[in-house]
Amino acid sequence: MKQDKIVVFENKKIRRIWRDEEWYFSVVDIIEVLTDSPTPRQYWGKLKQREFVALELSPIWVQLKYKK
Repeated sequence: MKQDKIVVFENKKIRRIWRDEEWYFSVVDIIEVLTDSPTPRQYWGKLKQREFVALELSPIWVQLKYKK
């Protein structure tokens, strides 16, 4: 199986990668598709601040680099 592949949803690309028998998707790409936000990376940053204020995120919860 191909390790990574871009999928298209409503004419917008969503990056993903296959690892350890699971697909991992770009949250920023999904936010862009679902919200039509012109700045999905900022949208995700603000969402994390608002929604996860009381939660502790995993120390490995970082922004991963995807190939474009």
